[in-house]
Amino acid sequence: MTKQQLVATIIARLEADLALFTAAALHAHRAATHEECQPDNKYDTTALEASYIAQGQANRAQEIRQGLEAYRSLELQQFDDDTPLRLGALVTLEDGAGSLRRLFIGPQAGGMKLADPAGEIVVITPAAPLGKQLIGLTVGDELQQSDAGKRSTYTIVAVV
Repeated sequence: MTKQQLVATIIARLEADLALFTAAALHAHRAATHEECQPDNKYDTTALEASYIAQGQANRAQEIRQGLEAYRSLELQQFDDDTPLRLGALVTLEDGAGSLRRLFIGPQAGGMKLADPAGEIVVITPAAPLGKQLIGLTVGDELQQSDAGKRSTYTIVAVV
């Protein structure tokens, strides 16, 4: 998968998520304002709870809109072995056992996993702990990461 295809896939997933959260927010808003949701007494919080859900879903939809804008305006650059890592880099890490891990440093949507014939790609952001470590490194550099209390050493073996 090329980086252009990768970004197009991320945008498609974000667009689908936006449609889902927008519809959910509208549905929750309708529920919060429906006449059957009006409180029967001062202890009935059904409408209040529905309004919290609607607001949370609307907030998530706004975050997704921001992510879409960030990806639509992302300028992809080519990297070589001596180019310091930054936003838009597709990085391959290798651990001491020879296992490979592929990461795309994106502006948002951290944690999104994308299937690829060459191996799963995980989106990380520069704000994430691993993203912070990777920014500025080059091919051949090593970094340490803790997973569930276990420290692992990774070597950057490729970047596109």
